[in-house]
Amino acid sequence: MTPLRVIEQFKRQQWGAIGVELVIVVLGVFIGIQVSNWNEKLATNRTASVFTEQLRADLREEDWAYQLLINYNREVLANADRTVNALEGKTPMTDEALLVSAYRATQYRQRVRRRSTYDELISTGTIGLIRDRSLRDTAMRIYNLAAIEHLAREGMQSGYREAFRMSLPNEVQRALGKQCGDRFIRTGDYGSIKGSLDYACTTGLSERAISEGARALRSHPDLVSLLRLRIADIETRLGDLTVANRPIMESLRAIAKCDWAVPC
Repeated sequence: MTPLRVIEQFKRQQWGAIGVELVIVVLGVFIGIQVSNWNEKLATNRTASVFTEQLRADLREEDWAYQLLINYNREVLANADRTVNALEGKTPMTDEALLVSAYRATQYRQRVRRRSTYDELISTGTIGLIRDRSLRDTAMRIYNLAAIEHLAREGMQSGYREAFRMSLPNEVQRALGKQCGDRFIRTGDYGSIKGSLDYACTTGLSERAISEGARALRSHPDLVSLLRLRIADIETRLGDLTVANRPIMESLRAIAKCDWAVPC
């Protein structure tokens, strides 16, 4: 209603018409505000739904990676135990088996974390869009779990790994890596986690190369001590992942259940 019309209505003292038009104006503004709020809420809900599903998918992959990390390092530990027992003369082991186990005891696993959704939510201050409290809390805990990075860093910087790499010819190490190294596992393939490192293999090396490599390991003055430290470090980190942070592992298992083919 324009000012001129209001003035004309006042002049004519058509109070009823004025009241009706004012009600129409107020009602129109109210409806406009409600529609705007409703559209904004719908948009927020859509955004929240998208982020929630993205985060859930990320955490399903994190569960698979968590299980792989645990099982992989248990296999590294088993090889480390076999190697130290052989070097100390407690358990007989062929030279080739010693090379394989000693090599596998040097291994560590590092991967790029799937955390882009979480990082975006944190950087934009919109983590509150994730209304599922369990999902939100699990994400915040797993993406800030230092034990995962510590495990990879300690493996990479291990004194035992360095001593092993310095003791054997590069061609021997290449053969060990090619024939007895990590197996490729498709993301989400839980069935292939077991045996991703610890599987039957032959090096393809000559008897002389095998004999000389085993002799170099057996004669290294510090290898057993460095391997003992490596074993202690792995056991500590596995304890972090499976005992100290068991609630995180269980939350990831619950999120992954029924989404992947997971034997939960």
